[in-house]
Amino acid sequence: MFIAGYFYLHRRPKLTNKDTIVLADFENKTGDAVFDGTLRQGLAVQLEQSPFLSLVSDQRIQRTLALMGQPADARLTPALAKEVCERTASAAVLEGSIEPVGSAYILGLRAKSCVTGDVLDDEQAQAARKEDVLNSLSQIATKFRTRVGESLATVEKYSTPLAEATTSKLEALKAYSLALKVAYSTGAAAALPLFQRAVEIDPKFAKAYAHLGLYYSIIGEFALATESTTKAYRLRDRASEQERFFITANYHLQVTGNLEKAQQTLELWTQTYPRDKQPRGFLSVVYQGLGKYKKSIEQTKLSIGIDPEFTPGYINQIWSNLDLDRLAEAGKVLQQASERKIEIEDVFVLRYYIAFLKGDKVGMEQAAALANGKPGVEDLVLDEEAFALAYSGHLQEARGITRRAVELARQADHKEKAAMYEAGAAVREAFFGNAPEARRSAMTALELSSGRDVEYGAAFAMALSADSSRPQTLADDLEKRFPEDTSARFVSVPTLRAVLALKNGEPRKAIELLQAAVPYDLAAPGSAFGFFGFMYPAYVRGEAYLAAHQYAEAAAEFQRILDHRGLIFCDPVGAAARLQLGRALALSGDKTKAKTAYQDFLTLWKDADPGIPILQQAKAEYAGLQ
Repeated sequence: MFIAGYFYLHRRPKLTNKDTIVLADFENKTGDAVFDGTLRQGLAVQLEQSPFLSLVSDQRIQRTLALMGQPADARLTPALAKEVCERTASAAVLEGSIEPVGSAYILGLRAKSCVTGDVLDDEQAQAARKEDVLNSLSQIATKFRTRVGESLATVEKYSTPLAEATTSKLEALKAYSLALKVAYSTGAAAALPLFQRAVEIDPKFAKAYAHLGLYYSIIGEFALATESTTKAYRLRDRASEQERFFITANYHLQVTGNLEKAQQTLELWTQTYPRDKQPRGFLSVVYQGLGKYKKSIEQTKLSIGIDPEFTPGYINQIWSNLDLDRLAEAGKVLQQASERKIEIEDVFVLRYYIAFLKGDKVGMEQAAALANGKPGVEDLVLDEEAFALAYSGHLQEARGITRRAVELARQADHKEKAAMYEAGAAVREAFFGNAPEARRSAMTALELSSGRDVEYGAAFAMALSADSSRPQTLADDLEKRFPEDTSARFVSVPTLRAVLALKNGEPRKAIELLQAAVPYDLAAPGSAFGFFGFMYPAYVRGEAYLAAHQYAEAAAEFQRILDHRGLIFCDPVGAAARLQLGRALALSGDKTKAKTAYQDFLTLWKDADPGIPILQQAKAEYAGLQ
């Protein structure tokens, strides 16, 4: 009885499904640099398979180290890890070690409560050879999970050996580990060569291909992102259950474009791994693509609740608030992101975006100045400046700034970003009646890239400019190449075909073609590197109603565009919709409201370049109302 009572009172405490764990750096006593960072990353992969456990993210650790006055890349010794554990209100620190014993290796893993210092678990395993180290790491990780409270059922179900979940090659895992560290500290572009090195060492490293695809998409190289993501998808059986969710969801986001399938995968991921922030971050993007911004915000808040340092949570929340015209709320979240020292590309873009919506010219200038000289950022903000200038009719200046943005992107060998900038310029010129300039920019864009959004922008510009043969070919190409793509099926292709029907004098057909786009009228365009494409189905539908003499319906479509200022930003569709609203109201017989609409456009363009066709038309039509 005494013995039973002793073991009851002295059994090791367990973790709960509310606790978080800080993973310290491994103590490497071998002198072999291949183990530096590699074993910690390997252990993280193993433990992240658990739906029960939750590791404090590296981003949150870096933020906490900064608050402690430590460098972001400081080695996470047991002492530092304990302080990080205390500051993040986590439950335990995991300390790992590896040391040589002859030609063999001994791996150790110790879990300590950062509140009491009690040892929660202490594991050891021996690897006869260097090649066996990853298998031994998998073994001690599995034992740890069962001994700190996870059910045997989930351990058995979600416990892919490390060599199968990642790679059997230590050098490949080391390159991957270093790539993630560089990505968090320096940015996506700097990490790409390391991810590439990882897949060169092991061409079957699915997890590395998956992240290579993700980071290519972050810098706007969507064709390269598609290639790497497709390779990861083909190798998805060589990944853990959690990583398969990531690979499959990203495949539907990046390759097929099927947002409905992506949503299904992500919802299953959140159910299986309720403590994982990543699927909620991806879900927020999917909901933006479906025009469900309130749902997007819900997911961002849940992701930040899981990890207060989760960058996509803040960024996606800001965008969704802007799309809902919640400018004040977007500004508050941007301030929170700035306080957390989040300085990724989107933050620079958002500063300019919000200042523009506020009409804050000084704020716009300051935001542009902050981006100067920053690789991967300066060209983005320059493109944003070009759209803002063109929005008020300063096309000549906008063209010069676009040329600078294109040149910077091409110097960095980011051809698809450069193509997006040219496609955006083409759309601006087309909306404002400069057909030759629109066709020139569209052709330049297509020479640089055949990406989905590049093709759509170029085709739309050429279709508006009465170039009917090439847009038809491009619409057919989009339909053929992206048969599952939600944006292509329900927005891009129907919109292009509707514009072509209008040019052929078939407004009823155009209206019918655009019925498929109605549920997606307020959806965010697919490209992350373009300020065009917002509410184009509504605009073309308005034009079709005008041609069909349904003036009240036309006015309603153009007014709806103007009612979503946060969504359209400085897309030229917003300027053109002002003039089209005046036309619709004038044709309906409401001269008073028509005059107001024309005045709205002419005030916006009061300092515009002379000679722009749309401006000359507006002045003539307004004079006719007097």
